[in-house]
Amino acid sequence: MAELDVGPVEELPPGSVKIVVAGSIAVGVYNLDGEFYAIEDRCSHDDGPLCEGDFDPEEGYAICPRHGAHIDIRSGRPLTLPAVFPVETFPVHVEDGIVKVQVT
Repeated sequence: MAELDVGPVEELPPGSVKIVVAGSIAVGVYNLDGEFYAIEDRCSHDDGPLCEGDFDPEEGYAICPRHGAHIDIRSGRPLTLPAVFPVETFPVHVEDGIVKVQVT
C-alpha cells in the first residue's frame, strides 16, 4: 500500500476537495467538517469522473457530474441511481500537519 501526501491541512479547509493521482488511479480527498475522507474518482455507473463534480459537504455525498448519482463520501456506497455499486474508499490521516491518503 502506498501513502500519498495530499498537502497541508490548511490547503484543504472544511467543505473542500482535492484530487490526487497515484499511478493509474485518481482519488478525491474531502474535508467534511474537519474529518477527512477519500474515494476513488470514478463513478461506478459508467466509470466516468466523480470527484470533479459538486458535492454536499453537509450531507456528505459526491454528485456525479455526468448523470447525477449521489455517492456517500464516507462509505463509497451509492445513494441514488443510476449508480448501484460502491466506489473504493481509502484511509486518510494527518501526520505533522500533512493530510495523507493510503492507496492500493
